[in-house]
Amino acid sequence: MKAVWWLGRMRATLDHMPSMPRNDPRQYDDLAGEWWRPGGGFELLHWLAEARASLIPPAVSPGAILVDAGCGGGLLAPHLAGKGYRHVGVDLRVSGLSLAAQRGVTPVRGDVLALPLATGSADVVAAGEILEHVTDLPAAVAELSRVLRPGGLLVLDTVNSGALSRFVTVTLGEWIGVAPIGLHDPALFVDPGRLTAEFALHGVRLEVRGLRPSAAGLFRWLALGRGAGRIVPTRSTAVLYQGRGRKEATP
Repeated sequence: MKAVWWLGRMRATLDHMPSMPRNDPRQYDDLAGEWWRPGGGFELLHWLAEARASLIPPAVSPGAILVDAGCGGGLLAPHLAGKGYRHVGVDLRVSGLSLAAQRGVTPVRGDVLALPLATGSADVVAAGEILEHVTDLPAAVAELSRVLRPGGLLVLDTVNSGALSRFVTVTLGEWIGVAPIGLHDPALFVDPGRLTAEFALHGVRLEVRGLRPSAAGLFRWLALGRGAGRIVPTRSTAVLYQGRGRKEATP
């Protein structure tokens, strides 16, 4: 009974949004309260942020800059504490940026297709759950690569473009409340082979691996409304996957 009640509450929260096209970024304004609500609609993004941060080593120099592209409400921030970076968050929506700023992120309003940052200014670029939302993947890859300094680190996670991913993320995910309704356009999901090739054009050698939520954590979230789950690696990249790479150093 608790599971039924909780799923009903989740869908009531997410179904209130006005009719908008899929992937319309204005939806994040309506869902701003979900960024930090325990067990809320963005719970899975918290787990992904922790997994992304695990790929980021401590800064090697004072004042090292980490650019968080599509930072949303700043979910990466708690997992970077003590690593020594100046955390710069770029996002289109002021509602998310204001929450990120409360957690120590330097907010910059901008589009990942035209980042308002200097070339080579970032020691680390993090692009978490953003590439499946961009309407011009080559432009986004070019911008992420441009702001990354030679020798700098790129970390990302995104959603595969295959049929299984579309079913899990949209058809099933929206029905059970794992994915907020209408936030994803499956036409924009990203094939890992294509993504690897696009980054290679800009001197970034990307290695990818599959991800999935832990079964126990997913059950606690869906059945009991509790968070504190985690993301674990898997051999299959068919639904979610994570990437890590470095930009070639200049001779």
